[in-house]
Amino acid sequence: MKVAFLGLGVMGYPMAGHLQKHGHEVTVYNRHAERAEKWVSEFSGKSAATPGAAARNQEIVFACVGNDDDVRAVALAEDGAFAGMTEGAVFVDHTTDSATLARDLDKAAKARGLGFVDAPVSGGQAGAENGVLTVMCGGDADDYAKVEPAIRSYARACRLLGGAGAGQLTKMCNQICIAGIVQGLAEALQFGRNAGLDMEAVIDVISKGAAQSWQMENRYKTMLQGEFDFGFAVDWMRKDLGICLDEARRNGSNLPLAALVDQFYSEVQKMGGARWDTSSLIARLDHK
Repeated sequence: MKVAFLGLGVMGYPMAGHLQKHGHEVTVYNRHAERAEKWVSEFSGKSAATPGAAARNQEIVFACVGNDDDVRAVALAEDGAFAGMTEGAVFVDHTTDSATLARDLDKAAKARGLGFVDAPVSGGQAGAENGVLTVMCGGDADDYAKVEPAIRSYARACRLLGGAGAGQLTKMCNQICIAGIVQGLAEALQFGRNAGLDMEAVIDVISKGAAQSWQMENRYKTMLQGEFDFGFAVDWMRKDLGICLDEARRNGSNLPLAALVDQFYSEVQKMGGARWDTSSLIARLDHK
């Protein structure tokens, strides 16, 4: 398929690469052009100077940028993707942003004869590089059917969960779960270490029971070693939790644990850990 990919950060760069490797004809756009040129030299695709130019005559336009404002800019600006897309093309937003934005973009896309799918991802940088992301989608079934085969280029799981915004709402559930799991793991690791236990042995046992989690399997060693210069940044997690808390206020949900962990992450930021991995919650405990 002919596709465009807008945004070549730590996630978008390898995702676009997987599309090219799987035989799709990829045109990329990045705010900093040198990043796009580096991608072209590595994957032999094409680059464009604006989102609109990248989107011209493409069947699917993917975006993976920073936040709601960034998505609006690449989609709706005068030189944005919607201005360059042709009727019947589908815009896929892989950014983690608000469900309100997803619904707004869906409405704007339909007004232009375009399709829209909100499709936030989970799996982090490693998942993007290895092509094993989990993709949570919202939108019309016909639009999803058009884009799902291409998304499979970098996903091990991809599912349509409802109308526009359902993907973003599902990603919020994902982040709410992660916040509590990481905090619980951090407390258990510190507790066990302070109690004089062999934490390698402890994790070997409890990871085979009900306490097991992805975070435990993939992060306990680096948490015990105080290594956090990788993975999903605290700044990004705070952005995501802010979206969750805003949505909770709208739909009447109570998120006391997510709100508390968000405060804990603000303390990690003050410690200089804005770009540390989310597992750095243990550093806050050790710091006190």
